[in-house]
Amino acid sequence: MDQIGLLLSGAALFLNGLMLLGKADEKNVAMYNLFVGVFQVIAPFYLIITSDQSNWVLFDKTAIFLFGFTYLYVGMTVLKDMKGTGLGYYSLWVSVIALVYVAVSLVRYQDVTNALTWVLWSFLWFLFFVLNTSKKDVSKFVGTVAVVQSWTTLTLPAIFSLTGIWKSIYNMWSVVLVLTMLYFACIAYQMFFVRQEKVFKM
Repeated sequence: MDQIGLLLSGAALFLNGLMLLGKADEKNVAMYNLFVGVFQVIAPFYLIITSDQSNWVLFDKTAIFLFGFTYLYVGMTVLKDMKGTGLGYYSLWVSVIALVYVAVSLVRYQDVTNALTWVLWSFLWFLFFVLNTSKKDVSKFVGTVAVVQSWTTLTLPAIFSLTGIWKSIYNMWSVVLVLTMLYFACIAYQMFFVRQEKVFKM
């Protein structure tokens, strides 16, 4: 069920990215966010109930709620035409919590791939904070990050896991994640620094 949730989250993030890029209708995307959000809230309850409910199992399954409530919040914010400041500060809070998952991945499990994944998710949630609370127009950059992450951190890992090949490529996937980070750094430089330099020259 975890992998199904990842796959559906990948679709939701992909659509959210396209919405920010102006390529998908907001109301339609909001409805899908609600569908995935409901699933991502119900699923962890089931997984927790059927587990041994140890603290580390609870810690692991709690991560699903972070996604679930994000999608529900996005869906309701768009459908109700609400200001996104609440969503923005919630995203900041989740971004900080995500760093805890980075630390646990490294310290407890020595899992670099999972740690890098959480770094990327923390970064994305921070971008949602900036998008919803800042007057700066970062929608194009955030949309691009969301689309790319929908594949590298959610969709492809879920597909590989469901097809049984994830374990054989898991450690190598950290290379993909590092390349993803470098790509984001490059497009951020192009969008924000190069563009500003051109404005100053004019």
